[in-house]
Amino acid sequence: MLCVNGGQRAAVEGTWSATLEWLVGRLAPRFPGLRFAELKYRIKSWEQLDSCIDDARAALRELAAGRTLLVGFSMGGAVASVVAAEPSVEGVVGLAPWLPHQLPLDGLSSRRLRVIHGSLDRALPGIPGVSPRNSRAGFDRALRAGAHGDYTLLRGAVHGVALRAPWGQPVPLPRAGRWASLVADEVARFERTS
Repeated sequence: MLCVNGGQRAAVEGTWSATLEWLVGRLAPRFPGLRFAELKYRIKSWEQLDSCIDDARAALRELAAGRTLLVGFSMGGAVASVVAAEPSVEGVVGLAPWLPHQLPLDGLSSRRLRVIHGSLDRALPGIPGVSPRNSRAGFDRALRAGAHGDYTLLRGAVHGVALRAPWGQPVPLPRAGRWASLVADEVARFERTS
């Protein structure tokens, strides 16, 4: 399973997101037969999306896995959706994925796409976010391109699953347990099909 981080407008060095770190901390013990990997972009900016996509393709080559499930958070959902065409990729789990209308989604053809989005998600001044309308429109476009899957809107959930505390640990946000449960269901589905 390759976890694909979100991004921001400014061109800064890639980091591990609190959302994915918190989720992997709950999923890895439950799925000991799976290998979890993190994609750390050279530069994590949606202004340099092509570079982030190149980094994801390089990570897939490095993993050299026979089967891969991509879990993309926010901008990572866009990156994962584009690289879904790689031969090892069997599915994408988009967590509040940013799927702009100009993003090509034909790589999701014949792939499973599971989108999970918080109903309260939106961009606020100085705080990135993704409208659920954006991910729903992207999900519908992916279905028209030949993907199959499910879309879940989590009532009362915001953009992320966790935030980074000043002392460095990820702290879960409201509805984090439900996010984790839905992602675990998708990971279990992936594991069963091996």
